[in-house]
Amino acid sequence: MELRIFTEPQQGADYEDLLRVAKATEDNGFGAFFRSDHYLKMGDASGLPGPTDAWLTLAGLARETSTIRLGTLVTAATFRHPSVLAISVAQADRMSGGRIDFGFGSGWYADEHTAYGIDLPQTKTLFDRYTEQLAVITGLWDTPEGETFSFSGDHYTLDGAPGLPKPAQRPRPPVILGGGGKKRTPALAARYADEFNTPFMDAESAAAQFERVDAAAKEAGRTTPIRRSAALVVAVGRDDAEIARRAAAIGREVSELKGNGLAGTPAEVVDTIGAWREKTGVSRLYLQVLDLSDLDHLELIGSEVARQLD
Repeated sequence: MELRIFTEPQQGADYEDLLRVAKATEDNGFGAFFRSDHYLKMGDASGLPGPTDAWLTLAGLARETSTIRLGTLVTAATFRHPSVLAISVAQADRMSGGRIDFGFGSGWYADEHTAYGIDLPQTKTLFDRYTEQLAVITGLWDTPEGETFSFSGDHYTLDGAPGLPKPAQRPRPPVILGGGGKKRTPALAARYADEFNTPFMDAESAAAQFERVDAAAKEAGRTTPIRRSAALVVAVGRDDAEIARRAAAIGREVSELKGNGLAGTPAEVVDTIGAWREKTGVSRLYLQVLDLSDLDHLELIGSEVARQLD
């Protein structure tokens, strides 16, 4: 079981905050540092000092870390033209020495699209466009050097693109898809995903979604496995007082976190992770860390939870 750290900087963080967390992620033996891709805060958070761009952040961290993998849960398809995004991700992968994982989603948060004047079409068009973006991005990466890539769709047309730069990882960085869609999402995962992530679901719902993805892969004739992962909020403490303090810091109740995330003492959280693994077959967990000032939290998880996992 690999543990990764997942942050939500739109709630209030600048690059220096994220750099401290990324370095603590690396120092404490976690597998990766991930961040969301949002431009507007959610809920009652201040959001100060303002949004940071996901791929600018990851490019910077690529040069200031050395071992952890870096990525997004998930890059929003509505924010960037797919050709431009393919170049940005490939460059970040080269800058990191091949440590990028590419999480990609259709986009969904209406308020940030309204605030910044970004188009958010109706669901069918949104997903149609997202599907074409996956074809464009992976097509550009997969095109051999010296050859060109062309694409003609309802939303995007490319004619003779050189498909450069190539990512450091060949044929491309791992692609992470996810979500709860019951038909088109599993079909896209069967075609493009190296990993499928269930974000903030209960174990039973996650298991059912993984089965849909496996069924779609089988129907598509896919033979390579799709890794299973989940994202869960985390609040670990050595005793009840520390658990309560960490829950309060992120505006949550301990009982709710124990039911919907990973909360409790290290021993309790290890047991919860074991139950998740047994019910869902996940081999990777993204721990949503919302208090980015609490680096002791990462040290505790790294030393007292991760070391007990196979």
